[in-house]
Amino acid sequence: MAKNALVVAAFAVPAVEGDWEGVLQAGGSIGGTMLITQGMKEAFPSRRPDGSDNKSFPSGHTSTSFAAAATLHNRHGWEAGLPAYLVASFVGLSRVEAKKHRVGDVLVGAAIGTATGHLITSKANERVQIFPWGDTKGAGVDVSFRF
Repeated sequence: MAKNALVVAAFAVPAVEGDWEGVLQAGGSIGGTMLITQGMKEAFPSRRPDGSDNKSFPSGHTSTSFAAAATLHNRHGWEAGLPAYLVASFVGLSRVEAKKHRVGDVLVGAAIGTATGHLITSKANERVQIFPWGDTKGAGVDVSFRF
């Protein structure tokens, strides 16, 4: 339920404001995250802790929640992002507690959603931009400021 609320918020907040670019970016962020997550589930089958199937890695609920949170953060700042990240974290924790995922499944899901959300969603205020990056030798975050 919390995952669905975040996804609805990622689309509804910009729609209410008439920010159609934000709605489109939310769709790209969440849709891209779902594609990556489902591809990884197929490529790396992993038994769920409850034994129900081989789709444990990575957590789709968590990746989608973090993509929605990253979109809200990028378009509306920390005022919207911080509560959204807290809800997304609750989603991930609940998946571990329900024995649907291991901690690693949730952490990778959170990384996928956050990275995709930040890469696809541009800031409404483009004076400050944050770009996560990674390659085979490392990862980091680039921050740029426009004066």
